[in-house]
Amino acid sequence: MAQRFIGVDVGGTKVSVAVLEGTELSEPTLRPTVLDSSEGLIDQLAQLIEAAGPADAVGIGVPSVIDFATGTARHSVNVPLQDVPLRRILTERLKLPVFVDNDATVAALAEAHDDDLSQIAQSLILFTIGTGVGGGIVLGGRIYRGATGGAAELGHQLIGADLSAGAPPHTDEAPQPGSLERLAAGRALDALGRERGFDDGPAVVTAARAGDASALEAIHILGERLGVGIANAINVFDPEQVVIGGGVSAAGELLLEPARAVARRFVLPGVGTRTEIRLARYGPRAGVRGAALLAGQEVLNS
Repeated sequence: MAQRFIGVDVGGTKVSVAVLEGTELSEPTLRPTVLDSSEGLIDQLAQLIEAAGPADAVGIGVPSVIDFATGTARHSVNVPLQDVPLRRILTERLKLPVFVDNDATVAALAEAHDDDLSQIAQSLILFTIGTGVGGGIVLGGRIYRGATGGAAELGHQLIGADLSAGAPPHTDEAPQPGSLERLAAGRALDALGRERGFDDGPAVVTAARAGDASALEAIHILGERLGVGIANAINVFDPEQVVIGGGVSAAGELLLEPARAVARRFVLPGVGTRTEIRLARYGPRAGVRGAALLAGQEVLNS
């Protein structure tokens, strides 16, 4: 009998739950995220997992900096999980192995596998371009978390810092001036759009697809900024694949074309010669699929 793993993707607006049985992922169940308290959110997650039926393990992706060993969020801004030992609480409550990781990290794991769960990349870097910029790293076929579990905060690399007077300006709260998140996230596209008479970033993407010149210019600028971040990732990791996901990736090749061009200009000659830069395949299902894969991978390796 095929093993059964439950994947949970916790977002600031919705929770998605699906079951991975063999190579088949069920249709996700979506519910608005309970945000009034950590206890309320934990109750919601437990109820949704129990409703999904029996399982061998559960994987959960959350938009937080996670201490993987304890499943505790060391930093969490969009969901009420700060300092909550989510892995321990749900493992005890559900009497199941539960694994908790960053949402972009598990999405990277999903993108490193094909529809049949075969590994298609041993090394992969994922950029998620949404309201902010997240990231995930897969090395040697496994998630890379760093010494504390906080690796792959790719949005906080500096791509446009002013170093003329020494260290660049600093703010007490992220994102820092000159960071990829400050310059290339959805909020940056919103600003570029407003400068050109559009309501927000999604309106820019719609107009760009229709051929509007000013919208195309805004997407091009954002893509070139993203390209610098991609170049940094390739220079450091020389990965098989760099994958772009998140809401802004709906711009498709209009975003990727300038990003690829700039990345190739800034990559050291001889590095990244086998790196494919592509769009994410699994869209909003990447998180829940990756969370289920995380559970399966951890059970296998335990």
